[in-house]
Amino acid sequence: MDTLITHDLTKLSSQLGLLLKDKSFTMALAESCTGGLASAAITDVAGSSAWFDRGFITYSNAAKHEMLNVSKKILTQYGAVSEETAQAMVIGALNNSNADIAGSITGIAGPSGGSANKPVGTVCFAYSIKNGQLITEEKQFEGDRKTVRHQSVTQLINGLMSLVHLI
Repeated sequence: MDTLITHDLTKLSSQLGLLLKDKSFTMALAESCTGGLASAAITDVAGSSAWFDRGFITYSNAAKHEMLNVSKKILTQYGAVSEETAQAMVIGALNNSNADIAGSITGIAGPSGGSANKPVGTVCFAYSIKNGQLITEEKQFEGDRKTVRHQSVTQLINGLMSLVHLI
């Protein structure tokens, strides 16, 4: 079976887990284009229940609004794939969980769905500490759907580790 959870993702997830355990933090994730792949990579690590609180898979705009309280205004004004939406998603993940830190991801994995302004491979991220620092970023990845999703999860985990190092 061809799996998207690679040894590299499991290793990164383990490293993130060690950092979170060291700070006594728990984490939540809000995912769109990765459809739970980041949460799967995290929970592939034995003992992750000690530092992973929950994951929200909010593929549709309705799910983003209902589960994470992303405003319809943000979704209409900026689109589902935007740093503004990623920011609202991460805040929603923190507000609707027991987590101390969260990450969000929303993007266009392809092969269709892109536009001139937001081509396939455009992915937006947000990382935040509850009542603390919030970082957003946009990346442009290359490759097929599987590759874009894998790169996105790698970026999300690395971004969360960077945020933990700032604390």
